[in-house]
Amino acid sequence: MSSLTLDSQASFVLGCSPLAAGTPRALLANSVHGIATAAIHAGRRPDPVTGAILTPVYQTTTYVQEAVGQNKGHTYSRASNPTVSTLEDAVAALEGATFGTATATGLAAITVLAQSVLNAGDHAVLSEVIYGGTVRLFRQVLARFGVETSFVDTSDPAAVAAAIGPRTKLVFIETPANPTLKLSDIAAIAEVVTAARAERGLPIVLAVDNTFLTPVLQRPFELGADVVVHSTTKYIEGHNACVGGVLVTNDAALHKGFQEVRKTLGCIQAPWDAWLTLHGLKTLPLRIREHSARAFEVATWLEAHPCVARVSYPGLASFPQRELAQRQHGAHGGIVAFEVVGGTDAGVAVLNSVKLIKLAESLGSVESLVTHPPTMTHSSIPRAERDRLGISEGLVRLSVGLEDAADIVADLDRALWASVAATGRKHNELSTGGVR
Repeated sequence: MSSLTLDSQASFVLGCSPLAAGTPRALLANSVHGIATAAIHAGRRPDPVTGAILTPVYQTTTYVQEAVGQNKGHTYSRASNPTVSTLEDAVAALEGATFGTATATGLAAITVLAQSVLNAGDHAVLSEVIYGGTVRLFRQVLARFGVETSFVDTSDPAAVAAAIGPRTKLVFIETPANPTLKLSDIAAIAEVVTAARAERGLPIVLAVDNTFLTPVLQRPFELGADVVVHSTTKYIEGHNACVGGVLVTNDAALHKGFQEVRKTLGCIQAPWDAWLTLHGLKTLPLRIREHSARAFEVATWLEAHPCVARVSYPGLASFPQRELAQRQHGAHGGIVAFEVVGGTDAGVAVLNSVKLIKLAESLGSVESLVTHPPTMTHSSIPRAERDRLGISEGLVRLSVGLEDAADIVADLDRALWASVAATGRKHNELSTGGVR
């Protein structure tokens, strides 16, 4: 059983000031609590002016300064904003870290990371199965500025070690991987990076995209990460209300670089979006538990369905990396990937037949969402490469929401059988069920 459990009472330090930009959360510490308490209180305190229990939305462009060179922590909202700073402190506290940098989107956070760490001529090692937007950023944008990228199978630490060269400055992994859910062993890769630093003197940063599991279920800093990346659009906000991202670190120099690049690019999160995300964050531990429980129930049901050829979910006994999943996760999140018997046409028929579940990009919300990665999130990756990576034309990514599991299953069952009729298959062409 994993040492990280859903009922873990790991300690979290609560920051107590929503006003001071860039103030390390650790310097504001006044108490230690469990993660559910931290999700509600960390980084926040009643408004010092009115006593309002909720952090105000500081919807302002600029800030009146007391004198030349004297301000109250903020000067211009492209650089920092009190509402945004509160969110940064809150997410950092949940990750067990000191610094946060909130951005307008998750991809903006990855862009800030890359442009803070990499220069022309530098090299990055990335998971070969990763969010499609990350692939576009490194292949189509950063490559034009002289950044070289190796996409490798980061489920194999030896492959990461072999890919590191004399110009490597960044190792960036996404685990579980989007959309196949392949895992990378964070602790093992941290050992590889540490060895490369020691043996070759390379200043390599190890960053982990923790969007799929959040700090409630996976603790990258405790496993050796230098930076944690989130698309807060997903589970952290959790209600499909706004987009956002955040970079979290304990390294003051990295944090300073993130803040400077964000200010220069102009991609800070808006205060209203930060306020909405703060409210979503309060219920994250409760929601991610329920997402995980429903996803396991749905995945188990899908695995026995005759219209389903294959199911990928780290909580299943059939999951190829089950041992790593148990060791690295507290639970396994709300994302299920599966393939329908009949290939592409059958998979598309399922996507077009769901009613309660919505066909839409994104994940991690209270509503169940279904996505076709080859034509949606990963369409910019060539088909031959997608096939090699396991992103088949018939792959379906299901983000299990918080509806009753029985209702989700009923919608899927109707859509799966509708796909049989739509593609003209016969029952004897279907799977016999069970683990495949």
